[in-house]
Order: sequence, then structure tokens, then C-alpha cells
Amino acid sequence: MPANAYVAVVLYEATSDSPTYEPLYREDFVLVYAESEEAAGEAVARRVEGETGSHRNEQGELITLRCKRVVDVARALEDDLTRDADLYARHFRDFAAYRRFEPLTAD
Repeated sequence: MPANAYVAVVLYEATSDSPTYEPLYREDFVLVYAESEEAAGEAVARRVEGETGSHRNEQGELITLRCKRVVDVARALEDDLTRDADLYARHFRDFAAYRRFEPLTAD
């Protein structure tokens, strides 16, 4: 069975041992190639494991990055990724909630 393209949405959280640090969240869209959705999920889990860990920032604070959740793993919307292509789509009904979350939608 040939490998197919899958897109995963992964949510990370960065925390610190500093009492003034506010958690920072990062949403990644990851492309993996796998023979099945299950294999794609396993590939994403391996990538997530490689991304998590701790380091010291310029101020000497311990910053820890961890995966909060793999939000979704879905087959790419198009098979030919050698040209412009749609990769992934999500649907929602509450645009006001989305605007509160996504600052780039501000008018």
C-alpha cells in the first residue's frame, strides 16, 4: 500500500519555572506520509516526542515545551502535493469565539 499524505494539528504549551511567565501555546500543522491513519498517528506521536523538552532561555529560566493534545490527524485534502494544494480544513459555527482566539482576524 503506498504512503498517503496526512495532516496533523498539534497543540503545544510552553511553561516556565519563572513565577511571572505566562504559558504560551503553539499550534502546529504537521505533514506526515503513512500507509494508514493509524500509522500517521504513530508518526505524529514520534515527531511530538522529538519536539518536547526543556531548555534555558536567555534569562536563565527553564522553559518546558509539551504537547497538550494532538487535535486531529486527517488525510490531506489533495494527493498531489507537488503543486499548490489544499491540505486541511476544519469547520466551526461560532465566529465570535474564533475571533477572540485568533488575533489576526481583527479588523
